[in-house]
Amino acid sequence: MADILIADDDDILVDIIRFRLQGVGHQVICAGDGEAALQQAISLLPDLIVLDSMMPILSGMEALAALKQDKRTATIPVIMLTARKGEADIVAALDAGAADYLTKPFIPNELLSRIAVQLKRSGDDVS
Repeated sequence: MADILIADDDDILVDIIRFRLQGVGHQVICAGDGEAALQQAISLLPDLIVLDSMMPILSGMEALAALKQDKRTATIPVIMLTARKGEADIVAALDAGAADYLTKPFIPNELLSRIAVQLKRSGDDVS
């Protein structure tokens, strides 16, 4: 299966996502802020990143911009998972290179399906 980085400062949410992803065989890496997410992505080169928009140190949008500017991480699909529901937020994330955008609260099975789609698109689907 895939290596997936979850970047969110909500520990309970991270645990829920990690449990669901590990349940279908994925390896999960976690980061609690945007800077840690960026460092983990560069050092581990995960197959996909689930990224919150509102995090300490670097926001998700700042981390996304840095990921897409670095040739080592530019092609990693990023799914934004955030409470920000405004049209401007969604469009800005997609324009910055996010592969998908899902708002909180979310349906866990929907997130799993969106992850599966992105992994297939990027050729990292090893199920």
